[in-house]
Amino acid sequence: MDTPTLLTHLESHAVPLTLPRGGTLRWDDADLHRAAYTADPEGYALLGLTPGVHPWQRARVLLQVLAASQAGFDDATRATLARVARVLTLGLPPAHVITVLLALRRLRANHKHTTRATLRFVLEHPDADALIAARRPALRDCFEHALGKTTARGCARRIADGDTGSDYLQRRLLRFLTAPRHALTRVPALYAAAPQTGSTPHDPVLAVERPRPRPGTVTATNRGDIAATLVHLYRGGPAEELYVALGRYLADAVAAYPRFQGTVALVLDASASMRGYGDREWALMSQTAALRMVLSQICERLEVVEVGGEERLPRGATDLATGVLDALAAGPDLVAVVSDGYENLFPGDLARVAATLPRIGVTTPVVFCHAMFTATDDLSLRRPAPALPQRGFWHQDDFDALLPWMFGHCAAGGPWLRAALRTRLDALDRQAAQIGGTAA
Repeated sequence: MDTPTLLTHLESHAVPLTLPRGGTLRWDDADLHRAAYTADPEGYALLGLTPGVHPWQRARVLLQVLAASQAGFDDATRATLARVARVLTLGLPPAHVITVLLALRRLRANHKHTTRATLRFVLEHPDADALIAARRPALRDCFEHALGKTTARGCARRIADGDTGSDYLQRRLLRFLTAPRHALTRVPALYAAAPQTGSTPHDPVLAVERPRPRPGTVTATNRGDIAATLVHLYRGGPAEELYVALGRYLADAVAAYPRFQGTVALVLDASASMRGYGDREWALMSQTAALRMVLSQICERLEVVEVGGEERLPRGATDLATGVLDALAAGPDLVAVVSDGYENLFPGDLARVAATLPRIGVTTPVVFCHAMFTATDDLSLRRPAPALPQRGFWHQDDFDALLPWMFGHCAAGGPWLRAALRTRLDALDRQAAQIGGTAA
């Protein structure tokens, strides 16, 4: 599985899944998803939880996980896939999930894990009553596909006749559920003759993405706690108090990240343009320094190569190419260039070096991290090496997506990425369990 390529695709390809009436499922990137799942089922499923993945791509991951057979998988892999499916059925807009379940029907995919996930969504989703009222025919089709039409209608008749837990119901329906009592009211509702009412609830009941309120006006000091504290330090604030706060903010930021058992060489642009001026003074430099500090805490070994001036005294021109060559001398697993993109000493030099490295046998991945003032910065004239993998960041919250992208480019980053996403899955699964308990 080519993690960087797949991750970039998951974050950028926003085309919805569609089911034309009487036609075939429109899934334009199905081959990519199937290939990634075949190469590493567990890693592929976990990648769908990475911050920044588009909801329709998460829907595709859910579809692939539920459509594919799990024959030959060990219990741990099956458990992980089931947990990811549970999180996604609660963490996607319900309409997305219904599209996925109808797509499974169109694909005639029906495994035990498919049946379980479908029935739990249809009958146990916290908004199940509203969903049934709004999308009764669609959810009835999903219910009948999960159990088989004859079995589904047989269960519905028995429940309508007062059966509350016979051996027939237990073996064919209730054993798939975590709260079987819901079936006794919601299965009859699926077959009610009442017209559809209301609209499909839009919002997911589980927040897969952490809420990130953005300021209406971006300043140098509202881009995350670490960067804001550094700005005050750079501007001559009370050092003792600020260093105490900085340590606290840094500890909070790195608590969720596992240890990276490798070497990262960070080419840090400390040229004059990184300082900025006016209201933007220190904004880029502080954000870059915040990233360096986080990496210093989670990397087994971090080599920093400053180009231009120094972090506390940015000055001079930008020579990123020489910085990359110096960084490679440390024998790192990954080279990360962090810059605002203004290469003003030898323009085009970084691009030439980046193109030459593979030709002389240097296979160490090099990535370019754009330090930006806002998420909408125009980078058209700030891409010194367009061929390098590139990603922008302007806020501390962006580190959640930036770090998986960075580490995903090197072999040593595979274990880190899997560990980070497992931790993320654990947290989301606990929230899903609480939501399910509340609904029950």
